[in-house]
Amino acid sequence: MASVVGIDFGNLASKIGVARKGGIDVIVNETSNRATPSLVSFGVKARAMGEAAKTLETSNFKNTIGSLKRLIGRSLTEPEINEVEKQYINAQLVDVDGSVGIKVNYLGEQNTFSATQLVAMYLGKLRDITTAEIKAKPSDVVIAVPGWYNDTQRRAVLDASHIAGLNPLRLINDTTAIALGYGITKSDLPEPDAEPRNVVFVDIGHSNYSVAVVAFAKGQLSVRSTAYERNFGGRNIDLVLVKHFAAEFKEKYKIDVMSSPKAIFRLITACEKLKKVLSANAEAPLNVESLMNDIDASSKMNREQFEELLAEPLSRITAPLEEALIEAGLTPDQIHSIELVGGSTRIPAIRNLIRDYFGSNRQLSATLNADEAVCRGATFACAMLSPVFRVREFTVQDITPYSIKASWERAPGDAEEDDTELVVFPRGNNIPSTKVLTFYRSAPFELEASYAEPGKVHGPAKIGTFKCTGVASNAKGDPVQVKVKARLNLHGILSFEGAQLIEEEQVEPEPLAEGAEGEPPKPKKHIKKTDLPVSTQYNSLDSTILERYRESEASMHAADKLVADTEDRKNALEEYVYDMRGKLDERLASFVLPDEKA
Repeated sequence: MASVVGIDFGNLASKIGVARKGGIDVIVNETSNRATPSLVSFGVKARAMGEAAKTLETSNFKNTIGSLKRLIGRSLTEPEINEVEKQYINAQLVDVDGSVGIKVNYLGEQNTFSATQLVAMYLGKLRDITTAEIKAKPSDVVIAVPGWYNDTQRRAVLDASHIAGLNPLRLINDTTAIALGYGITKSDLPEPDAEPRNVVFVDIGHSNYSVAVVAFAKGQLSVRSTAYERNFGGRNIDLVLVKHFAAEFKEKYKIDVMSSPKAIFRLITACEKLKKVLSANAEAPLNVESLMNDIDASSKMNREQFEELLAEPLSRITAPLEEALIEAGLTPDQIHSIELVGGSTRIPAIRNLIRDYFGSNRQLSATLNADEAVCRGATFACAMLSPVFRVREFTVQDITPYSIKASWERAPGDAEEDDTELVVFPRGNNIPSTKVLTFYRSAPFELEASYAEPGKVHGPAKIGTFKCTGVASNAKGDPVQVKVKARLNLHGILSFEGAQLIEEEQVEPEPLAEGAEGEPPKPKKHIKKTDLPVSTQYNSLDSTILERYRESEASMHAADKLVADTEDRKNALEEYVYDMRGKLDERLASFVLPDEKA
């Protein structure tokens, strides 16, 4: 039986949801945790992922990589990678075929892996966790990704899924998944012909901040607007705390924490704990045993100091809320409720800023599970797309966050004022959506798809190219009509579906029979459609590289399994030896000669 699996691909940790007869279950990993650390570590004998990689994060920091969600589909030349991401990564970042990757020591040798390969490795780990839970290898999945992901990043996640042997039915935006999980279980939504219920979803996780305004009616949701702050999340708060205490300890203990990655990891762990304690208490201690040079460091902080220290990061809270409401054409008093999701929304200062924007008398809603709402929504989305699972009819209307345009060369004979570009899918356009572009051409031509406002998009502006061949003038020497179909699919990815030559033909009617009365029938017009040969090129892996990565991943997975199975057998043998030794010393002692025990 086919599986129904939803994955919340998180920056710090990921969750897996499985649809069963009783509903949606968020499953546990090998250590019985519902969240699996988003880490991959490379060792002398094998790779470690998830919980196993977490235990190696400090001791093997140069060969352990996190921030997978932030690296996939990115280039090493992007300023954001060098200015932001390098602060959170200890492994060496390198260029791998034009995309960001890492150089690590694996099996005693230097190896490079692209971010797509790293995500494929991690998805393979999530696949194995799911297999152990449902006793079958999962295939169909829905993966939740940030709404601000561009075309290249989305294609990279799809490539990684295929390398891991998964079939992604949909890449769903985080906030859309949250909205789906919220709406599909509600029985009190207004009728479709009534005023919709407008809900704001605020998701602040480990590395980014998303806002969505969603209109609900019975059996449907429509995303009205979205807004993002890509570089604000729990890790930004942790970094501010780490720098603060590092400066304090430098003066207090004469140690430079920032010069030691291991010390930084220990301090980050302590700061995360302090942050959580301050969410519920007015003051919190900070204690780090053997922080550096065998020195035990300690300090404390109250909530007032905490909020003062975070003044700059917290100043970024209001802008996305304002942007989302303006784009939706709504005012705060037209919002039915404000739903908070993500671990960072538990911080009182953040909650207060959100409440103040909507009105100090407004209550913030916490009806959703802040840690698992995305995962549950993604699993519902998978169930809706799966033929083996029946769920309540519910329509999801998502939108694209970026405007996409098509551009082309001016054809010979075209006037100077003729357009050479067109915004095909404006920001806020529904997903999925199909548009047909009409051209008059006498020769093969090429289209280029790109983002219309590159300043609002990180990464490359260019999305792909489309070449249409087999085009020539008609018998009269005039240009022919060509229709090109462009589609923005469920993944939020642009594709050119094909091109057709449209020709109008006159069909001569049958002549009147001899002796028949009346006017002879007039010629009829017939529209002839002919598919044209086309070629496309996008920012994704070609089939040769994809297959090579797939084979490499299968080989590494088999090697990991052999190492793990060997360790299990060794442990089983050792356990047997100790057990038998105990029996020989006790209840079997009378049956064994002294020299046989030796």
